[in-house]
Amino acid sequence: MMRKAIILFSLFIGILLLDVSGQNSQVLYYMNLPQNQLMNPAMRPSNSLYIGLPVLSGVNVTINNNFINFSDLFMKAQSSDSIISFLHPDYNVDKFIAKLNDKNSIAPQASVQLFSLGFSTGNNSYVSLDITDRMEGNFVLPGDLLVLILKGNEGFVGSEIDLSSLRADLKYYREAGIGLSKSYNKLRLGVKGKLLFGMAGVSTDNNSLGITVNDNYTHSLNADLTVNISGPVTVYTDDNHDIDSVVFDDSRFDTGRGVRNFFMGTENFGLGLDMGATYDISEKFVVSAAIRDLGYIKWKKDVTNLRAEGQFDFSGLSMVDVLKGTKTFKEVGDEMLDSLKNAFIVSGTSNPFTTWLPISVTFGGNYKLTRDLSLGLLSYSRIIGKQINEALTFSANVNLGNSFSTSVSYTLANHRADNLGAGLAFRAGVIQLYMLADRLPITWNKISGDNTLVIPANWNTINIRLGLNLVFGNRIGKKDDIPMVEVQ
Repeated sequence: MMRKAIILFSLFIGILLLDVSGQNSQVLYYMNLPQNQLMNPAMRPSNSLYIGLPVLSGVNVTINNNFINFSDLFMKAQSSDSIISFLHPDYNVDKFIAKLNDKNSIAPQASVQLFSLGFSTGNNSYVSLDITDRMEGNFVLPGDLLVLILKGNEGFVGSEIDLSSLRADLKYYREAGIGLSKSYNKLRLGVKGKLLFGMAGVSTDNNSLGITVNDNYTHSLNADLTVNISGPVTVYTDDNHDIDSVVFDDSRFDTGRGVRNFFMGTENFGLGLDMGATYDISEKFVVSAAIRDLGYIKWKKDVTNLRAEGQFDFSGLSMVDVLKGTKTFKEVGDEMLDSLKNAFIVSGTSNPFTTWLPISVTFGGNYKLTRDLSLGLLSYSRIIGKQINEALTFSANVNLGNSFSTSVSYTLANHRADNLGAGLAFRAGVIQLYMLADRLPITWNKISGDNTLVIPANWNTINIRLGLNLVFGNRIGKKDDIPMVEVQ
């Protein structure tokens, strides 16, 4: 039972650490779907009207990390042919540490379309409206911090570990956007303005942070760090104003009014902008470019400022006892939290703070081999602060009007070249169904035991999107209304 629990927990951690570059599927870009406007507002579908129903029109969950995949979390045991997890005492920690970067990032994202609508207005123009709930996070872990946690402090005695790159930001917000695209001969331009309403957010302001490992193996934290929180949480303090506990305030949702105030509040307000263009170089070759999520959110509601400034002593950060099997993950986690929370004080202020959206930049080219078959090349970059995540995708695409659309892709990302993707969309009457998956796992391993468990061997990238649209009309035969996937 314990072995099975460890495997399931490890799988959960593995899913959280999958590397997925970007919020939207690269497969989506060259398919004849209304959702490709999410990647470039200059694009438009061939139908004259589409309606996206709440939730059903699109759900997308992605996570980006730059240092770990399933092959790092699971490996073959030295004494047998079975696969062991990273929590097993025989796990090769040194092999994992060798793959760490100076800055190791994890960036979870999720989005749910609550409503979307698009329609042609004539004069080669197309209007789109949508409301989407989005969650975005960015966590950066210095490599030496992970070494300290996994190997213990013996290798750092008498030295200071620089943690100035440590970052933890998370925000949940609603986006309401209206977009307009219009053709000007061979050039099509698109722009989308967005109103942003923050519901909950956490942001760090790390001016300086370091850990000194003392000769007696205790740790001294030298900090100039602020954590800003906006959301239904209550921070309890002791007589010295040190943090005693941070508790989620679920009483906020005891009434319908409380729920509405949380999900429909407008106090945390921001603005966003997407811009894009497509250009017909010839009848067969189209190029495109877009920049998305230029924007910010100003957080003013339910703000708590936590500050750590000066030097603080604590017992340490180490998972060695968990790897040895002498302590549980919960026991060690509680010890770490007890040590760290004494370093922070509640400042007594509620100063508003600002968070910026991660910026996405795309460049693409699409070459038509026949009327229905094309080859695509897409460069995608996502900028989070000083970090840049990049991906390059090659694709073969078939678009039979908006009755059937499919794409097969090959992506270079995260230092790997075995990332395959596929997309499929078809229309039955006014209902258009679609499912997309980037970077599918190619090879698989088996974890033997009472029940055989099959897991991906080298799975570090995936993006899955699926949904349903109501679509009306198919004006692909009219030259002025042909979308980007159909060269004018």
